[in-house]
Amino acid sequence: MTPWLYLAVSVGITVYFIGNFENLGYATGMLPYHEWVLSIFVTVLITKVFFVLMMFLGDIGRFFYGLVNNLVKPKSKVIKPFFPARRKFISQIALGVAAVPFAGLFYGMLKGKYDFKLHRETLHFDNLPDAFDGFTITQISDIHSGSFDNDAAVQRGIDLAKAQKSDLFVFTGDLVNNVAKEIEPYLDRFSQLKAPYGQFSILGNHDYGDYIMWPSEEAKNANLDKLKEHHKTLGYRLLIDENVEIEKDGQKISLLGVQNWGRGFRKAGDLDKAMKGVDKDVFKILLSHDPTHWEEKVRYNPTTIDLTLAGHTHGAQFGVEIPGFRWSPVQYRYVDWAGLANEKNRYLYVNRGFGFLAFSGRMGIWPEITVITLKKTV
Repeated sequence: MTPWLYLAVSVGITVYFIGNFENLGYATGMLPYHEWVLSIFVTVLITKVFFVLMMFLGDIGRFFYGLVNNLVKPKSKVIKPFFPARRKFISQIALGVAAVPFAGLFYGMLKGKYDFKLHRETLHFDNLPDAFDGFTITQISDIHSGSFDNDAAVQRGIDLAKAQKSDLFVFTGDLVNNVAKEIEPYLDRFSQLKAPYGQFSILGNHDYGDYIMWPSEEAKNANLDKLKEHHKTLGYRLLIDENVEIEKDGQKISLLGVQNWGRGFRKAGDLDKAMKGVDKDVFKILLSHDPTHWEEKVRYNPTTIDLTLAGHTHGAQFGVEIPGFRWSPVQYRYVDWAGLANEKNRYLYVNRGFGFLAFSGRMGIWPEITVITLKKTV
């Protein structure tokens, strides 16, 4: 990678985004090809940073070697220059190190973003009605349909979710990036997700259309209304600060759903309204897009909510998850950013997301389908 190549890519991407600024900001937002351009730029930038850091470490070695030689050797003696040019092996090491993020990020763009993983959790509760012992829930979150660029790969993820044959299906927000029409090519596909006890959904922060410019407030509201209609077309019961009863063999649990409520984002969700009419002792499941809602409003609420299902973070679409260790840059923004959290038997599960946004890829944090099994504590 030469400086001229990097400069050409940087200038080309800058010109591209300036030329497409109106589309990026007005009633569309980023489309798949915008995300690809941005992703290539990020990949080149990160690769360059790794290369420069390795070369800089070589320069530090040269500096201290030269300093020691000048202090130790007599001044009268002619000292041959050390590394008049960077040794070839240092450049090769730098290229080798830089090739790791380069290859990893390109894998994430070409394959990783559709490498769907199934995550299973079995949770035990004292107050779970006997009829719901073994009840299963499939959760997906953050579809971000406006980013998809491979219909067959999307269908593989849907097929994996269908294959679980769970009792209940839930979707926890961000159906689109910005505009309701983004989901329209995929309505037939995601409407395949059915469950005997129903399909339920909520809104995420991106569903409101807050991140692009609209010609009027009326146009923005009309977009949201259209998106709500798409939930109906999908066969999803959209819960907007409300609750429904799920009944099995004469016993019931309550499913609550709120609008988006997130620290640093839109705080539209009304938990009190969602719990209106719900018996305080009944087993409750809450759908809430942003995990900070659980952190700030749910886990210490006077009324116990047994299980909250969220998404939103995507796990930053980048990180490391191996047995005994996990890391992602998103952990510096969110305490609970993926998987299970528990506060005195009040559980939160954060789905890593089905889709992707901005960076057209995933590396280390793969797209997720979650299956949760509820068990009665014996």
